[in-house]
Amino acid sequence: MEFSKNKSIYMQIADYFYGNILLEKWKVDEKVPSVRQLAVDLEVNPNTVMRTYTHLQDKNIIYNQRGIGFFVSNEAQSIVKDLVKEQFTTDELPEIFKTMEMLGMDMQEISDYYNNWKSNLKN
Repeated sequence: MEFSKNKSIYMQIADYFYGNILLEKWKVDEKVPSVRQLAVDLEVNPNTVMRTYTHLQDKNIIYNQRGIGFFVSNEAQSIVKDLVKEQFTTDELPEIFKTMEMLGMDMQEISDYYNNWKSNLKN
């Protein structure tokens, strides 16, 4: 995993979790990698991974079964979707709107691009 410098590593690891949960690679009640294993896989300090797991637990995205490991919570999909949507609308969408304004693009043009992109996914 390539880490960027503009966001803390533990939050980038959380984003990795969000992606796996939204794409349903990790399902409800499925065990996620251990702190040590993920630290080795991502080549980061286990304390950084533990910070991510604590954050995810605080958000009720994962839960701990003592002595067994961490698992995806029942509410994870919904919670993650809301978190990512908020992040997108707060951080990314204003930049997109700014670029649209500079280029003189309107929502219809964006809608056309989106529909074209969506139809290409199906092919």
